[in-house]
Amino acid sequence: MTGAVRLPSRRSRPLTPTARVRRLRRRITLLFALTSAVGLVAMAAWAVRGDDVRWRDQLDRTMSADTNWALGLLETDEDGRLDPEVLLDTAGTACPPLHVLSVPSDARRTAPADLVVEHAPREACLTVDSTAVRGAAAAAVNADEERSLDGRTATGEPVRLFALPFYPPEAEADARPQGALVTVADTAPQQADHRRFAWRVTGGCALLVGLSALVGHLLSGRAVRPALDALDRQESFLADAAHDLRTPAASLRTLAETALRGETDSTDVHRRTLRLAEGMGSLVDGLLTRARLMSGTAVLAVEPLRLDQLVEAVVEDAPADGHRVAVRAQEAVVVADPNLVRRAVANLVGNALVHGHAPGAPAQVEVTVAADGAATAVAVEDAGPGLPPEVAGALFDRFRSGSRSTGLGLSIAAWVAHAHGGSLTAGPGRRGGARFVLRLPNGDRPSAED
Repeated sequence: MTGAVRLPSRRSRPLTPTARVRRLRRRITLLFALTSAVGLVAMAAWAVRGDDVRWRDQLDRTMSADTNWALGLLETDEDGRLDPEVLLDTAGTACPPLHVLSVPSDARRTAPADLVVEHAPREACLTVDSTAVRGAAAAAVNADEERSLDGRTATGEPVRLFALPFYPPEAEADARPQGALVTVADTAPQQADHRRFAWRVTGGCALLVGLSALVGHLLSGRAVRPALDALDRQESFLADAAHDLRTPAASLRTLAETALRGETDSTDVHRRTLRLAEGMGSLVDGLLTRARLMSGTAVLAVEPLRLDQLVEAVVEDAPADGHRVAVRAQEAVVVADPNLVRRAVANLVGNALVHGHAPGAPAQVEVTVAADGAATAVAVEDAGPGLPPEVAGALFDRFRSGSRSTGLGLSIAAWVAHAHGGSLTAGPGRRGGARFVLRLPNGDRPSAED
Protein backbone atom coordinates (compact mmCIF):
# COMPACT_ATOMS: atom_id res chain seq x y z
CA MET A 1 0.00 0.00 0.00
CA THR A 2 1.54 3.26 -1.10
CA GLY A 3 1.20 6.36 1.02
CA ALA A 4 -0.34 9.46 -0.43
CA VAL A 5 2.02 12.31 -1.14
CA ARG A 6 1.15 15.25 1.06
CA LEU A 7 1.66 18.62 -0.51
CA PRO A 8 2.86 21.45 1.75
CA SER A 9 0.07 23.69 2.90
CA ARG A 10 -0.02 27.36 2.02
CA ARG A 11 0.91 28.25 5.59
CA SER A 12 3.99 26.02 5.65
CA ARG A 13 5.44 27.23 2.35
CA PRO A 14 8.72 29.11 2.77
CA LEU A 15 8.61 32.85 2.33
CA THR A 16 10.54 34.57 -0.41
CA PRO A 17 13.43 36.83 0.62
CA THR A 18 11.40 39.91 -0.30
CA ALA A 19 8.47 38.69 1.80
CA ARG A 20 10.79 38.05 4.76
CA VAL A 21 12.23 41.56 4.51
CA ARG A 22 8.73 43.05 4.39
CA ARG A 23 7.68 40.95 7.36
CA LEU A 24 10.74 42.25 9.20
CA ARG A 25 9.62 45.79 8.39
CA ARG A 26 6.18 45.10 9.86
CA ARG A 27 7.76 43.66 12.99
CA ILE A 28 10.04 46.67 13.39
CA THR A 29 7.03 48.97 12.99
CA LEU A 30 5.07 46.98 15.57
CA LEU A 31 7.97 46.96 18.01
CA PHE A 32 8.44 50.71 17.58
CA ALA A 33 4.73 51.32 18.17
CA LEU A 34 4.60 49.00 21.21
CA THR A 35 7.65 50.63 22.79
CA SER A 36 6.15 54.07 22.31
CA ALA A 37 2.76 52.87 23.57
CA VAL A 38 4.26 51.47 26.79
CA GLY A 39 6.06 54.74 27.51
CA LEU A 40 3.06 56.89 26.64
CA VAL A 41 0.64 54.76 28.67
CA ALA A 42 2.94 54.96 31.69
CA MET A 43 3.18 58.74 31.34
CA ALA A 44 -0.58 59.04 30.85
CA ALA A 45 -1.28 56.95 33.95
CA TRP A 46 1.13 59.10 35.95
CA ALA A 47 -0.50 62.31 34.67
CA VAL A 48 -4.05 61.12 35.37
CA ARG A 49 -3.09 59.88 38.82
CA GLY A 50 -1.32 63.17 39.57
CA ASP A 51 -4.36 65.18 38.50
CA ASP A 52 -6.61 63.07 40.74
CA VAL A 53 -4.34 63.61 43.74
CA ARG A 54 -4.00 67.32 42.94
CA TRP A 55 -7.69 68.18 42.95
CA ARG A 56 -8.30 66.12 46.08
CA ASP A 57 -5.45 67.83 47.92
CA GLN A 58 -6.66 71.22 46.81
CA LEU A 59 -10.20 70.49 47.99
CA ASP A 60 -8.90 69.13 51.31
CA ARG A 61 -6.92 72.33 51.93
CA THR A 62 -9.99 74.45 51.26
CA MET A 63 -12.16 72.31 53.55
CA SER A 64 -9.44 72.36 56.23
CA ALA A 65 -9.32 76.17 56.18
CA ASP A 66 -13.12 76.43 56.46
CA THR A 67 -13.29 73.84 59.25
CA ASN A 68 -10.51 75.49 61.26
CA TRP A 69 -12.31 78.81 60.97
CA ALA A 70 -15.52 77.17 62.22
CA LEU A 71 -13.58 75.52 65.05
CA GLY A 72 -12.65 78.93 66.36
CA LEU A 73 -16.34 79.66 66.86
CA LEU A 74 -17.00 76.51 68.88
CA GLU A 75 -17.20 77.16 72.64
CA THR A 76 -17.79 75.14 75.81
CA ASP A 77 -19.87 76.04 78.90
CA GLU A 78 -18.72 76.11 82.54
CA ASP A 79 -19.22 72.35 82.84
CA GLY A 80 -17.00 71.64 79.82
CA ARG A 81 -19.87 70.74 77.55
CA LEU A 82 -19.95 71.92 73.96
CA ASP A 83 -21.89 75.08 73.20
CA PRO A 84 -22.39 75.46 69.41
CA GLU A 85 -24.66 78.52 69.71
CA VAL A 86 -21.98 81.01 68.72
CA LEU A 87 -21.05 78.83 65.76
CA LEU A 88 -24.64 78.56 64.66
CA ASP A 89 -25.28 82.28 65.06
CA THR A 90 -22.12 83.31 63.18
CA ALA A 91 -21.71 80.75 60.40
CA GLY A 92 -24.28 78.98 58.32
CA THR A 93 -23.78 75.23 58.63
CA ALA A 94 -26.30 74.05 56.08
CA CYS A 95 -24.22 74.61 52.95
CA PRO A 96 -21.70 73.20 52.98
CA PRO A 97 -23.03 70.93 55.75
CA LEU A 98 -21.16 71.15 59.06
CA HIS A 99 -21.60 68.47 61.72
CA VAL A 100 -20.41 68.63 65.33
CA LEU A 101 -19.83 65.32 67.11
CA SER A 102 -18.45 64.72 70.60
CA VAL A 103 -16.83 61.79 72.36
CA PRO A 104 -18.51 60.34 75.47
CA SER A 105 -16.43 61.05 78.55
CA ASP A 106 -16.06 57.38 79.47
CA ALA A 107 -15.03 56.19 75.98
CA ARG A 108 -11.40 55.21 75.57
CA ARG A 109 -11.52 54.17 71.94
CA THR A 110 -14.43 55.60 70.08
CA ALA A 111 -16.44 53.59 67.59
CA PRO A 112 -18.70 55.39 65.09
CA ALA A 113 -21.81 54.37 67.04
CA ASP A 114 -20.44 55.85 70.29
CA LEU A 115 -20.14 59.42 69.01
CA VAL A 116 -22.77 61.89 70.09
CA VAL A 117 -24.12 64.26 67.44
CA GLU A 118 -24.11 67.71 68.99
CA HIS A 119 -25.23 69.45 65.84
CA ALA A 120 -26.40 68.39 62.37
CA PRO A 121 -27.97 70.67 59.74
CA ARG A 122 -31.70 70.13 59.45
CA GLU A 123 -31.91 71.03 55.77
CA ALA A 124 -28.39 70.59 54.39
CA CYS A 125 -27.67 71.22 50.73
CA LEU A 126 -25.91 67.80 50.62
CA THR A 127 -27.67 65.00 52.44
CA VAL A 128 -25.11 62.43 53.56
CA ASP A 129 -25.88 59.26 55.49
CA SER A 130 -25.16 59.68 59.21
CA THR A 131 -23.09 56.50 59.23
CA ALA A 132 -20.59 58.06 56.82
CA VAL A 133 -20.39 61.22 58.96
CA ARG A 134 -19.83 59.20 62.15
CA GLY A 135 -17.19 57.08 60.39
CA ALA A 136 -15.22 60.15 59.27
CA ALA A 137 -15.40 61.68 62.76
CA ALA A 138 -14.34 58.42 64.46
CA ALA A 139 -11.36 58.09 62.05
CA ALA A 140 -10.18 61.61 62.91
CA VAL A 141 -10.62 61.13 66.65
CA ASN A 142 -8.88 57.75 66.77
CA ALA A 143 -5.99 58.92 64.57
CA ASP A 144 -5.76 62.21 66.49
CA GLU A 145 -5.42 64.12 63.19
CA GLU A 146 -7.60 65.41 60.39
CA ARG A 147 -9.05 62.83 57.99
CA SER A 148 -10.78 62.98 54.59
CA LEU A 149 -12.61 60.35 52.60
CA ASP A 150 -14.95 60.00 49.66
CA GLY A 151 -18.65 59.32 49.97
CA ARG A 152 -22.00 59.75 48.27
CA THR A 153 -25.20 61.61 49.01
CA ALA A 154 -28.58 59.99 49.35
CA THR A 155 -29.13 60.63 45.63
CA GLY A 156 -25.79 59.08 44.64
CA GLU A 157 -23.82 62.28 43.99
CA PRO A 158 -20.08 62.12 44.85
CA VAL A 159 -18.95 64.11 47.89
CA ARG A 160 -15.83 64.60 49.99
CA LEU A 161 -16.01 64.38 53.81
CA PHE A 162 -13.43 66.16 55.94
CA ALA A 163 -13.13 65.57 59.70
CA LEU A 164 -11.10 67.77 62.07
CA PRO A 165 -10.63 66.68 65.73
CA PHE A 166 -10.87 69.31 68.52
CA TYR A 167 -9.78 69.30 72.19
CA PRO A 168 -11.23 70.68 75.44
CA PRO A 169 -9.98 74.07 76.63
CA GLU A 170 -6.63 74.03 78.40
CA ALA A 171 -6.14 70.37 77.53
CA GLU A 172 -2.85 68.70 78.27
CA ALA A 173 -0.46 67.60 75.56
CA ASP A 174 -1.51 63.94 75.75
CA ALA A 175 -5.25 64.65 76.02
CA ARG A 176 -7.60 62.81 73.76
CA PRO A 177 -9.82 64.71 71.30
CA GLN A 178 -13.15 65.89 72.67
CA GLY A 179 -14.87 65.43 69.34
CA ALA A 180 -14.66 66.30 65.64
CA LEU A 181 -16.09 68.73 63.12
CA VAL A 182 -17.18 67.10 59.88
CA THR A 183 -17.87 69.11 56.72
CA VAL A 184 -19.06 67.86 53.34
CA ALA A 185 -18.22 69.23 49.87
CA ASP A 186 -19.65 68.39 46.44
CA THR A 187 -16.98 66.86 44.18
CA ALA A 188 -19.06 66.42 40.99
CA PRO A 189 -17.46 69.42 39.18
CA GLN A 190 -13.92 68.33 40.08
CA GLN A 191 -14.57 64.76 39.01
CA ALA A 192 -16.10 65.92 35.74
CA ASP A 193 -12.99 68.02 35.05
CA HIS A 194 -10.83 65.04 35.95
CA ARG A 195 -12.72 62.77 33.53
CA ARG A 196 -12.33 65.32 30.73
CA PHE A 197 -8.62 65.55 31.46
CA ALA A 198 -8.31 61.75 31.41
CA TRP A 199 -10.13 61.55 28.05
CA ARG A 200 -7.89 64.25 26.58
CA VAL A 201 -4.78 62.43 27.79
CA THR A 202 -6.11 59.12 26.43
CA GLY A 203 -6.90 60.66 23.05
CA GLY A 204 -3.51 62.35 22.91
CA CYS A 205 -1.79 59.06 23.72
CA ALA A 206 -3.74 57.25 21.01
CA LEU A 207 -2.82 59.96 18.50
CA LEU A 208 0.85 59.82 19.50
CA VAL A 209 0.90 56.03 19.29
CA GLY A 210 -0.56 56.22 15.80
CA LEU A 211 1.97 58.88 14.83
CA SER A 212 4.74 56.77 16.34
CA ALA A 213 3.60 53.76 14.33
CA LEU A 214 3.62 55.88 11.15
CA VAL A 215 7.09 57.23 11.89
CA GLY A 216 8.30 53.73 12.73
CA HIS A 217 6.86 52.45 9.46
CA LEU A 218 8.64 55.17 7.49
CA LEU A 219 11.94 54.67 9.32
CA SER A 220 11.80 50.89 8.99
CA GLY A 221 11.03 51.36 5.30
CA ARG A 222 14.17 53.45 4.90
CA ALA A 223 16.13 50.88 6.89
CA VAL A 224 15.09 47.90 4.76
CA ARG A 225 15.10 49.77 1.45
CA PRO A 226 18.73 48.85 0.62
CA ALA A 227 17.91 45.18 1.22
CA LEU A 228 14.81 45.40 -0.98
CA ASP A 229 16.80 47.20 -3.68
CA ALA A 230 19.44 44.48 -3.56
CA LEU A 231 16.76 41.79 -3.83
CA ASP A 232 15.12 43.65 -6.71
CA ARG A 233 18.46 43.82 -8.50
CA GLN A 234 19.00 40.13 -7.90
CA GLU A 235 15.55 39.24 -9.21
CA SER A 236 16.08 41.58 -12.16
CA PHE A 237 19.36 39.87 -12.98
CA LEU A 238 17.78 36.42 -12.74
CA ALA A 239 14.89 37.53 -14.91
CA ASP A 240 17.31 38.99 -17.48
CA ALA A 241 19.36 35.83 -17.51
CA ALA A 242 16.34 33.54 -17.83
CA HIS A 243 14.77 35.73 -20.51
CA ASP A 244 17.89 36.22 -22.61
CA LEU A 245 19.39 32.74 -22.35
CA ARG A 246 16.17 30.84 -23.01
CA THR A 247 16.09 31.49 -26.79
CA PRO A 248 19.76 30.74 -27.63
CA ALA A 249 19.71 27.69 -25.36
CA ALA A 250 16.61 26.39 -27.12
CA SER A 251 18.18 27.10 -30.51
CA LEU A 252 21.36 25.28 -29.49
CA ARG A 253 19.37 22.24 -28.37
CA THR A 254 17.36 22.21 -31.59
CA LEU A 255 20.57 22.44 -33.58
CA ALA A 256 22.09 19.55 -31.64
CA GLU A 257 19.00 17.37 -32.16
CA THR A 258 19.04 18.16 -35.87
CA ALA A 259 22.73 17.22 -36.09
CA LEU A 260 22.10 13.92 -34.26
CA ARG A 261 19.45 13.00 -36.84
CA GLY A 262 21.91 13.81 -39.64
CA GLU A 263 19.57 16.27 -41.30
CA THR A 264 22.15 19.08 -41.52
CA ASP A 265 25.67 19.36 -42.84
CA SER A 266 28.23 19.13 -40.03
CA THR A 267 30.11 22.23 -41.23
CA ASP A 268 26.94 24.31 -41.09
CA VAL A 269 26.13 22.88 -37.65
CA HIS A 270 29.56 23.83 -36.35
CA ARG A 271 29.32 27.31 -37.79
CA ARG A 272 25.88 27.92 -36.31
CA THR A 273 26.95 26.42 -32.96
CA LEU A 274 29.95 28.74 -32.84
CA ARG A 275 27.78 31.73 -33.63
CA LEU A 276 25.30 30.78 -30.89
CA ALA A 277 28.12 30.21 -28.38
CA GLU A 278 29.66 33.58 -29.17
CA GLY A 279 26.28 35.26 -28.81
CA MET A 280 25.61 33.53 -25.50
CA GLY A 281 29.05 34.49 -24.21
CA SER A 282 28.52 38.12 -25.17
CA LEU A 283 25.08 38.00 -23.57
CA VAL A 284 26.38 36.55 -20.29
CA ASP A 285 29.15 39.12 -20.23
CA GLY A 286 26.61 41.90 -20.70
CA LEU A 287 24.37 40.54 -17.97
CA LEU A 288 27.24 40.31 -15.50
CA THR A 289 28.46 43.81 -16.34
CA ARG A 290 25.00 45.27 -15.90
CA ALA A 291 24.53 43.40 -12.59
CA ARG A 292 27.85 44.72 -11.25
CA LEU A 293 26.98 48.26 -12.28
CA MET A 294 23.50 48.14 -10.73
CA SER A 295 24.73 46.62 -7.46
CA GLY A 296 27.60 49.07 -7.13
CA THR A 297 30.19 46.30 -6.91
CA ALA A 298 31.93 47.45 -10.10
CA VAL A 299 34.58 49.79 -8.69
CA LEU A 300 35.72 52.45 -11.13
CA ALA A 301 39.45 52.22 -11.84
CA VAL A 302 39.67 55.78 -13.16
CA GLU A 303 42.76 57.14 -14.82
CA PRO A 304 43.59 59.75 -17.46
CA LEU A 305 42.48 58.26 -20.76
CA ARG A 306 42.96 59.31 -24.37
CA LEU A 307 39.36 58.98 -25.45
CA ASP A 308 40.08 59.58 -29.14
CA GLN A 309 42.56 56.68 -29.27
CA LEU A 310 40.17 54.38 -27.39
CA VAL A 311 37.33 55.13 -29.83
CA GLU A 312 39.59 54.48 -32.83
CA ALA A 313 40.64 51.14 -31.32
CA VAL A 314 37.02 50.13 -30.69
CA VAL A 315 35.98 50.97 -34.26
CA GLU A 316 39.00 49.07 -35.63
CA ASP A 317 38.01 45.95 -33.64
CA ALA A 318 34.31 46.17 -34.55
CA PRO A 319 33.14 43.49 -37.05
CA ALA A 320 32.60 45.41 -40.29
CA ASP A 321 30.86 42.68 -42.37
CA GLY A 322 30.56 45.06 -45.29
CA HIS A 323 29.45 48.05 -43.19
CA ARG A 324 31.24 51.37 -43.23
CA VAL A 325 32.33 53.20 -40.06
CA ALA A 326 33.95 56.63 -40.30
CA VAL A 327 35.80 58.22 -37.36
CA ARG A 328 36.48 61.92 -36.84
CA ALA A 329 38.26 62.40 -33.53
CA GLN A 330 39.99 65.27 -31.79
CA GLU A 331 42.58 64.78 -29.10
CA ALA A 332 40.73 64.44 -25.82
CA VAL A 333 41.63 63.25 -22.32
CA VAL A 334 39.02 62.11 -19.83
CA VAL A 335 39.36 60.65 -16.35
CA ALA A 336 37.50 57.35 -16.59
CA ASP A 337 37.67 53.57 -16.32
CA PRO A 338 39.15 52.35 -19.65
CA ASN A 339 37.41 48.96 -19.62
CA LEU A 340 33.95 50.34 -18.87
CA VAL A 341 34.26 53.20 -21.36
CA ARG A 342 35.48 50.75 -24.00
CA ARG A 343 32.43 48.60 -23.31
CA ALA A 344 30.05 51.57 -23.55
CA VAL A 345 31.53 52.80 -26.86
CA ALA A 346 31.55 49.26 -28.29
CA ASN A 347 27.89 48.87 -27.37
CA LEU A 348 26.97 52.11 -29.11
CA VAL A 349 28.93 51.23 -32.25
CA GLY A 350 27.56 47.67 -32.26
CA ASN A 351 24.02 49.00 -31.85
CA ALA A 352 24.50 51.31 -34.84
CA LEU A 353 25.92 48.47 -36.98
CA VAL A 354 22.99 46.18 -36.16
CA HIS A 355 20.09 48.61 -36.32
CA GLY A 356 21.39 51.59 -38.28
CA HIS A 357 20.63 50.37 -41.80
CA ALA A 358 17.82 49.06 -43.98
CA PRO A 359 17.47 45.29 -44.47
CA GLY A 360 20.04 44.05 -46.97
CA ALA A 361 21.89 47.39 -47.16
CA PRO A 362 25.24 48.14 -45.50
CA ALA A 363 25.31 50.45 -42.50
CA GLN A 364 26.80 53.92 -42.77
CA VAL A 365 27.99 54.89 -39.29
CA GLU A 366 29.82 58.05 -38.33
CA VAL A 367 31.66 58.35 -34.97
CA THR A 368 32.93 61.72 -33.78
CA VAL A 369 34.93 62.71 -30.71
CA ALA A 370 34.87 66.41 -29.87
CA ALA A 371 34.99 68.75 -26.88
CA ASP A 372 31.61 69.78 -25.50
CA GLY A 373 32.21 72.41 -22.81
CA ALA A 374 33.50 70.77 -19.63
CA ALA A 375 33.01 67.31 -21.16
CA THR A 376 34.05 65.35 -24.21
CA ALA A 377 31.28 63.94 -26.40
CA VAL A 378 31.39 60.71 -28.38
CA ALA A 379 28.62 60.85 -30.99
CA VAL A 380 27.59 57.71 -32.88
CA GLU A 381 25.24 58.45 -35.78
CA ASP A 382 23.78 56.10 -38.37
CA ALA A 383 21.66 56.42 -41.49
CA GLY A 384 19.06 53.83 -40.52
CA PRO A 385 15.32 54.07 -39.92
CA GLY A 386 15.73 56.08 -36.70
CA LEU A 387 14.36 55.49 -33.24
CA PRO A 388 11.06 53.63 -32.87
CA PRO A 389 8.50 56.01 -31.31
CA GLU A 390 7.18 53.35 -28.94
CA VAL A 391 10.56 52.94 -27.19
CA ALA A 392 11.97 56.46 -27.48
CA GLY A 393 10.96 57.36 -23.91
CA ALA A 394 12.49 54.24 -22.30
CA LEU A 395 15.32 53.47 -24.69
CA PHE A 396 17.89 52.74 -21.98
CA ASP A 397 15.71 50.32 -20.02
CA ARG A 398 16.25 46.59 -20.31
CA PHE A 399 14.21 44.78 -22.99
CA ARG A 400 13.37 48.11 -24.69
CA SER A 401 15.56 48.08 -27.82
CA GLY A 402 12.57 47.85 -30.13
CA SER A 403 14.03 44.87 -32.02
CA ARG A 404 15.01 41.29 -31.45
CA SER A 405 18.00 42.21 -29.28
CA THR A 406 17.89 42.37 -25.51
CA GLY A 407 18.48 46.08 -25.12
CA LEU A 408 21.22 45.47 -22.55
CA GLY A 409 23.88 47.26 -24.60
CA LEU A 410 22.27 50.69 -24.35
CA SER A 411 21.36 50.07 -20.71
CA ILE A 412 24.99 49.29 -19.88
CA ALA A 413 26.23 52.33 -21.82
CA ALA A 414 23.86 54.56 -19.84
CA TRP A 415 25.04 53.08 -16.53
CA VAL A 416 28.68 53.65 -17.50
CA ALA A 417 27.96 57.29 -18.37
CA HIS A 418 26.14 57.95 -15.09
CA ALA A 419 28.82 56.17 -13.07
CA HIS A 420 31.42 58.63 -14.45
CA GLY A 421 29.26 61.68 -13.86
CA GLY A 422 28.39 61.97 -17.53
CA SER A 423 25.32 61.31 -19.63
CA LEU A 424 23.99 59.36 -22.59
CA THR A 425 21.33 60.90 -24.82
CA ALA A 426 19.57 59.75 -27.97
CA GLY A 427 17.88 61.69 -30.75
CA PRO A 428 17.40 61.94 -34.50
CA GLY A 429 20.48 62.24 -36.65
CA ARG A 430 21.18 64.55 -39.56
CA ARG A 431 20.73 61.73 -42.08
CA GLY A 432 17.42 60.48 -40.72
CA GLY A 433 18.86 57.79 -38.47
CA ALA A 434 19.57 57.69 -34.75
CA ARG A 435 22.27 59.71 -32.98
CA PHE A 436 23.64 58.68 -29.57
CA VAL A 437 25.89 61.07 -27.65
CA LEU A 438 28.04 59.84 -24.74
CA ARG A 439 29.45 62.68 -22.62
CA LEU A 440 32.31 62.18 -20.15
CA PRO A 441 34.00 64.81 -17.92
CA ASN A 442 37.26 66.22 -19.27
CA GLY A 443 40.67 65.50 -17.75
CA ASP A 444 44.01 67.23 -18.31
CA ARG A 445 44.96 68.15 -21.83
CA PRO A 446 47.61 65.87 -23.38
CA SER A 447 51.13 67.23 -23.52
CA ALA A 448 53.03 67.83 -26.75
CA GLU A 449 55.24 64.78 -26.14
CA ASP A 450 52.18 62.55 -26.41
